[in-house]
Amino acid sequence: MTLRRPISEWPEADRPREKLVARGAESLSDAELLAVLLRTGDRDASALDQGRAVLARYSDFAGLGTAALGDLCAIRGIGPVKATQLMAAVEIARRYGEREFKPGSVFRSSNDVYMHFRERLAAAPREYFIAVLLDNKHRKIKEVQVSQGSLTASLVHPRDVFVPVVREAAAAVVFVHNHPSGDPTPSREDLEITKRLREVGDLVGVRVLDHIVVGKGRYVSFVDDGYW
Repeated sequence: MTLRRPISEWPEADRPREKLVARGAESLSDAELLAVLLRTGDRDASALDQGRAVLARYSDFAGLGTAALGDLCAIRGIGPVKATQLMAAVEIARRYGEREFKPGSVFRSSNDVYMHFRERLAAAPREYFIAVLLDNKHRKIKEVQVSQGSLTASLVHPRDVFVPVVREAAAAVVFVHNHPSGDPTPSREDLEITKRLREVGDLVGVRVLDHIVVGKGRYVSFVDDGYW
C-alpha cells in the first residue's frame, strides 16, 4: 500500500498552519481551515483529506452546524476527539454570531430576540418553538423550549405553552420559532396558533408581545410586519 505523505513533509508554503501564519486565516480554503482544527491525519489520509471528507458530507460550515457527534464519527479518520473539536468550533462560531439576550435584559424590539436566536435556529434542521418569558417591565426571566417538531411542522398546544409561563409568574411573553426551509413567511398554521395563543394569554392575564419567525438571514415579526 502506498502511504500518503504527511502534511509535515509538504512544502512549507502548502501547509495549512504555516499558510495561515504567513498569509492570514482568510487565505485558507474551508478544507484547510478544518485541517488546522483537526491537526493530524492518519496512515491513509492527511488532516486536509479529512477536512475535505467532512465537507463532502456536509457541503459547507452551515451544513456542518447540523452534524451530530455520531454522524461525524462515521466519517473515515474522524474519531470522537476530532468530532468534538469540530462541534466545539461550530458552537463558538454560532455564539459569536449571536447577540446574547440575557435574563434581566429589557425586551425593546423584535431584533433583540432575533439577534439572540438567529445562529441557533437558522441552521436547525427541525422546527423549534420557544417562549421567552418576561416580567411586568418586559425584562427577560428565562426562555423555555416548548416543542421540537418534525422537518415540516411543530405541534404546539396552548396548555403546554402557558404552563411554564404561569409557573414562572411571567407578565408577558414573546414566542419564537424557526422555519427550516429558510423562508420565515408565516404559514396558515402559524397564523392560527398565534391567534389562539393571544386569546389564551388574554384569559390568563399574560400579554403576548410578539411572535418571531426565524429564517435564513432574515426574520418576520408578527407585530412589525403587520400579521397581528
